[in-house]
Amino acid sequence: MRRSFIILVISVFGFLMFSQVGCEQQAKEKKQPLKIEDSKEKEAVKKTAEIKVTGSGPQIEFEGSMHDFGKVGPSSKSVYGFKFSNIGDEALKITKVTKTCGCTPFTLEKKEYAPGESGELKVRYNSGSKAGMVTRRLYVYTNDKDDGKIQLTLKAEIVEKVKHTPHRLNLSLKEENAGCPDIVIESLDGKEFSIKRIKSTADCITADFDPSVKATKFVLKPKVDVEKLKRGLNGRIDISLTHPQCRSKTISFEALQRFKSTPPSIIAFNSEPDVPIKRKIYILSNYKDDFEVESVKSEKGLIEVLSQQKDGKRYIIEIQINPPEIENNKNFFKDVLSIDIKDGGRLTVVCRGFYAKKKAK
Repeated sequence: MRRSFIILVISVFGFLMFSQVGCEQQAKEKKQPLKIEDSKEKEAVKKTAEIKVTGSGPQIEFEGSMHDFGKVGPSSKSVYGFKFSNIGDEALKITKVTKTCGCTPFTLEKKEYAPGESGELKVRYNSGSKAGMVTRRLYVYTNDKDDGKIQLTLKAEIVEKVKHTPHRLNLSLKEENAGCPDIVIESLDGKEFSIKRIKSTADCITADFDPSVKATKFVLKPKVDVEKLKRGLNGRIDISLTHPQCRSKTISFEALQRFKSTPPSIIAFNSEPDVPIKRKIYILSNYKDDFEVESVKSEKGLIEVLSQQKDGKRYIIEIQINPPEIENNKNFFKDVLSIDIKDGGRLTVVCRGFYAKKKAK
């Protein structure tokens, strides 16, 4: 009897343990996630779960309407893709994307998207040459009745990656090599670069360089053609670089002209036909040189030279402007006075006159 009781207890205990193990195994099986071996199928399931059709008609939804590139170099290019989805139950049509300065071009694979379909608008951000915070905006127009115009914003802080000194060249026609200093170009982020090309206005400034050489710093010794410089006096030097964050450097230059006129132009108000207007023009040398005025001529014959005399290192020219008769109801007239200086080029003084308005009777 006792033996039978012991066997019964062992059997009951064994049944309970088997039941508990079975329950734990079922619980574990319930906790295990569904395995999807195919990565493409997994991505499709993910997208389907994320994009939910929430409204009637076409509806566009961007993941974000603003992107900050952070710090970028001057004259650099950055690209960002604005992702969007059609969460409506009808086809979404993108009718127009406005272009803004510094944010073109943009790319869009297509202009129509089915319900639940996603797309991406890629925009290239062309940074300016000046340092500072810069914000660009563009607008997306669609057939979304609730939100047909969406503003997208791009931000960036333009920081100098390559510096150059001097920033401007002030040249002199009287000094050797026009008094042009060395030009130093130096990387600020430690990245090496090469100089690809140097081009100046009228080819009046050149410099020797080796495009195969890479360095973090270059010292250029410009060579100035003074005769070419005299023809233009001002312009710019464009230096092309291979630095990833700075593709070029531009340096403006200006040479002080040899002579100047005071005033540089003449304006005569309340002029009347055949009523002479007298003025004085002073010619001076910016370099304190002694000079001679060779000739003075009027382009249209409206300006008459009354006298010219040398006073120290300046010339005083007295002129008389003779306003012509009014033709074709024009209320103004114009003439140009050309002053040729011996071995010193030509100065021009523009003379403009405006007739007095007639009083109503």
